[in-house]
Amino acid sequence: MKMVPDTSVLIDGRITSMIKTGDYKGTTIIVPEAVVAELEAQANQGREIGFSGLNELQALCRLAEEKVIELRFSGARPTLEQVKLASGGEIDAMIRNIAIENAAQFITSDSVQAEVARAKGLNVTYLKPQLTDFVPLGIDQFFDEHTIAVHLKERVCPVAKKGTISSMSLVKIREQPTTEYELKALAQEILERAKRDPDGFIEVEKRGITVVQIGSMRIAIARRPFSDGMEITAVRPIVDIKLTDYSKAEIIKKRLSSDKRGLIIAGAPGSGKTTLAQSIAIYLSESGFIVKTMEAPRELQVPDQITQYTMLDGSMQNTADVLMLVRPDFVIFDELRKNEDFRTFSDMRLAGMGMVGVVHATDVRDALKRFTDRVDYGVLSQIINTIIYVKEGVITKIYDVGFTIKVPEGMETEMHIRPVTTVTDYDSGDLAYDIFRYDGETIIMPLIRTAEKMPAHALAPARPVPSVPVPPAVPQIRPPATETASREETEKRSGWKLAEKEIQREIGRYTDGEVDVQMISDTKAVVYIDDKDVPAAIGKGGKNISAIVNKIGIGIDIKPRSEFEKQKKDEDDFNLGGGVKIHIDKKQLTIVAPEYNGKIVDVFAGKEYLFTATVNDSGEIHLAKNSSIAQEMIRRSTAGEVIKLRPV
Repeated sequence: MKMVPDTSVLIDGRITSMIKTGDYKGTTIIVPEAVVAELEAQANQGREIGFSGLNELQALCRLAEEKVIELRFSGARPTLEQVKLASGGEIDAMIRNIAIENAAQFITSDSVQAEVARAKGLNVTYLKPQLTDFVPLGIDQFFDEHTIAVHLKERVCPVAKKGTISSMSLVKIREQPTTEYELKALAQEILERAKRDPDGFIEVEKRGITVVQIGSMRIAIARRPFSDGMEITAVRPIVDIKLTDYSKAEIIKKRLSSDKRGLIIAGAPGSGKTTLAQSIAIYLSESGFIVKTMEAPRELQVPDQITQYTMLDGSMQNTADVLMLVRPDFVIFDELRKNEDFRTFSDMRLAGMGMVGVVHATDVRDALKRFTDRVDYGVLSQIINTIIYVKEGVITKIYDVGFTIKVPEGMETEMHIRPVTTVTDYDSGDLAYDIFRYDGETIIMPLIRTAEKMPAHALAPARPVPSVPVPPAVPQIRPPATETASREETEKRSGWKLAEKEIQREIGRYTDGEVDVQMISDTKAVVYIDDKDVPAAIGKGGKNISAIVNKIGIGIDIKPRSEFEKQKKDEDDFNLGGGVKIHIDKKQLTIVAPEYNGKIVDVFAGKEYLFTATVNDSGEIHLAKNSSIAQEMIRRSTAGEVIKLRPV
């Protein structure tokens, strides 16, 4: 009997096992040169399936040498033009023609190839995916009930991570190093299983790396040139946790059943995020919701009623387009990493779909930063309602995300009312973070009371920039505070002194003179240095000052010392001088200050700060007479207090 196998059968690896069982003993196996060329091309690209097919071909050669079968090669190698048309079936047609020319039985495990061959009148043997129980894989010998992951590399002793999520240790499995031959045999077996097992998927297949999912086990096979040696890493879950097993499960259930259906699970790698997402998916499905997943690779262990989707044509956006038509109640998006992932998640949530996303982040601030870098902070509360932080398999914090119009916490002395996205600790009700725009940057401001061990100067925004005065949208009245009280409050912030010393040390590299630092807030400082050293401290295009700002985490405004001396003189004049003129008519109150034409000024009544405003081109500040600010000005002036201005 003559038989022609195609590429899929050689990659599948079952033909040699069938010969060894006696099914095709004495058969003449005719291998088309097009099959050899295709396997060679895949191996040259570093694809594991190419190596698997070549190993199967070598096994057939050994069987031929043992006279078990007769092996022949037939046909011509495909031309460059035929290779370019391979996706359209040109190579498959060449393989079928060999079977036609030799009147041979055609064997394949490709369903499309089988149907086309039948249509051509060929005698076809189609090897369906194996549905019976499989024998254990060779890599299973390295696992026991306590093993989470196994790491195998050529010339290195195999090791395993054992324990639990909260307590893991790296254990040497054996003293004998793993050989490349052993790893190749394991890799071929894994590839064969992935091709035949209905629960097996080849998730990633690129030059030098193959990622396979077989049941609950995710296996990464790396080869040169991607890695410096052959390596196999296998990871599997060791526990099956239900949502009810988590301490804060009831809070999550209430969120999912309400209109707050935008949920993010954040945590470090290996902290148990995917396990929690899996538990939520199963809970939602059992509660009567239609649930789908978006994963690359597919590693969630969910029941059959939950369909697991991966990237469509290499893009999660394409997958989202399909899901918009399918219209599930909830989508579990496992691991948002790329810009496209965050945009896709946001689009689906804003379209009204319930979304649960998984994000790698060492803390909640990092998770927020990954979103604000890609999504406008103003719509963040519409995308994310709840943030769950997981550490060592335990839900440690739950945060609510909201939106309001206010002055950001801790910035009262230098900012005005603006849109702010708030992040609140669910358990305590305390505000944890304010997210807002300042100097063109999106700032995630952690509040001091939520960071007990964090130094004051480390509470700055992640990417502050040298600050410039911001014109106010609306003048505001501030709570009265004396200069003595302000000094006492500043002295209490011992962290400011540490920050000032750090700034002096960094700026001092660019000047031999004195460096005077004035901390305005936890996130802003004004530095005065010799006039001649200002350009060197700022650097070309702001390079030097930007590097210092990013290192220290505090916005720095570099000013010449001459301005510092002038400011001191202005302060003396302010303390000694008289007040400004105020005009009141039927509709408005006008502060006349031509000397501050076009400048931003702080307005004081006596020694008490009232508000900040911009003097217009006519040298005036206009307030609506019936506004609370104007009424306060009238009351203070009537009481005999002197109204003064000081430029910012």
